Amino acid sequence: MVLLLLIPVGLITAFGLAGYGFGGLGRVGVRGAGREMWLRCLGSLLGAGAVAVYTWGLLLLAGAVLEAEDGGTDSAPLRPCRTPGQWERALHVIDYDVDYVPLRFVCETTGGGSFAADAVPGYVNPVVVGFALGAVVCAGVAAVTGEMSQRRVGSGEKPGA
Repeated sequence: MVLLLLIPVGLITAFGLAGYGFGGLGRVGVRGAGREMWLRCLGSLLGAGAVAVYTWGLLLLAGAVLEAEDGGTDSAPLRPCRTPGQWERALHVIDYDVDYVPLRFVCETTGGGSFAADAVPGYVNPVVVGFALGAVVCAGVAAVTGEMSQRRVGSGEKPGA
């Protein structure tokens, strides 16, 4: 199952990005870090946050899948598809699907309809997108800043000028 493979990959990636971000500042010191180093480290930490929140959503999604696959008494309709106040809709659920982007548990109903269950909290996808966009912007600005400082050094200007 892809879901169970993504969880350890997400954890390793989140810790790796966080280590890179904190390690970069630790090597040169907080006061000795220039703008480019701050942006690279901030981008790395934002990326770590995005991966960590996505992995949290994957864990919640894995729990919903385990609950849906659990047979026996009280297994129909699928437990993750039971929404309080909407019991009629849950009675028509015949299957489920997992979407990875955006992260959600989808309940499929008779007649070809579907709806997203509340297995993944509503804050997960927006936080992941926000952190990921912030990481990309920081990395892009760091690259441009580094390129500009390289050009200044190559042309003989002082880096601080």
